[in-house]
Amino acid sequence: MLSAMLTILYLFAVPLGVMLLAKRWTFINKISPMMVLYIIGLAVGNSGIIDTTAFATSETVSNVTVLLAIPLMLVCCDFKGWSTKNVAKAFFTGLASVLIVILAGYFIFRPECETLSHDNYAKVSAVMTGIYTGGIPNIGAISKAVALPNDLYLLVTSYDLIITGLYLIFVIFFGKVVFRKLLPPQTPVNEGEITEPEVAKEARGHRFWRKVSALGIALVVAAVAYGVSMVIPTDNSVAVIILVLTTLSLALSFCKPLKRFLGNTFDLGLYFVYVFCLSIATMVNIHDLDLIGNLHILWYIAFTIFGSLVLQILFAKIFKIDGDTVLVSSIALINSPPFVPMVAAILKNRDVVIVGLAIGLLGYAIGNYLGIGIYYLLAAM
Repeated sequence: MLSAMLTILYLFAVPLGVMLLAKRWTFINKISPMMVLYIIGLAVGNSGIIDTTAFATSETVSNVTVLLAIPLMLVCCDFKGWSTKNVAKAFFTGLASVLIVILAGYFIFRPECETLSHDNYAKVSAVMTGIYTGGIPNIGAISKAVALPNDLYLLVTSYDLIITGLYLIFVIFFGKVVFRKLLPPQTPVNEGEITEPEVAKEARGHRFWRKVSALGIALVVAAVAYGVSMVIPTDNSVAVIILVLTTLSLALSFCKPLKRFLGNTFDLGLYFVYVFCLSIATMVNIHDLDLIGNLHILWYIAFTIFGSLVLQILFAKIFKIDGDTVLVSSIALINSPPFVPMVAAILKNRDVVIVGLAIGLLGYAIGNYLGIGIYYLLAAM
């Protein structure tokens, strides 16, 4: 009992501490709080202090937090008021680029794999689909829905951090010049610096009782999704839970009175995602990871990120999408919406913030559907 209580305290206190420190020390946001939590989780999990009870507790926490994160991050979404035509073109070309390259990469790199079964490689493709069409929330949801092994989950996310880090460096130093040279420029209506703190201020004014109410609603949505899965005959009840959970959360996002009452629940959802990440990292034995023996997954991820970027640029030329919009949509899909303000600051273009957030939130919304769909498609081949 004591071991379980200490494990729960550790799993919920550490992510909160990292998020609070990230507001004070900007370098944590630059290297990603998720990466910090992975390092902490791996250090604790491989220190020898994690016993069987703590491992089981971590498993339970990971299962629960991913179910709470989805409704909390989707309920606050606002799918109205955006430039529909611009968002639609950028989103669908970006989405098509990712899906085409992921499917092509599966058939290119799958024959090179000798360490993973056909089914596990399909699971890797499913999780990658969630990552690069949705983001962090979809990673946990899809990995649970397709039963991706924990060590393979950490392997994929570790490789992802490496490649997306390189991509982010490219965007920071060369993105503005390259995209505006290759594609038509967008003339900003509002010029000026956009910074993460400016966007983050919106989340700080919410009261404690609103967060408690949001958590209560998330628990109800999760309970309903679980109840539906109990009455639907299927071999994969987790997939049903995730899909029902996503659908209910999207439906609630269109309820204006509820959204006004709850305010912005995104940060609370992100907190549970961080708890999930710490739980997974704590359960993994780093000595079991074969980073060198699974380099084909690294090449698959690199091919997906940079290949989809090239394809997206080609689509942008065909559909006449400006360079700023393509860059911000790419970063929203590949690195997730929290990086949009940073790219807007680099571009000195405030107008792309809403477009990038729109694309990222749409990705959050359908990422679970696409990831699970890709798994069943490839597993059946």
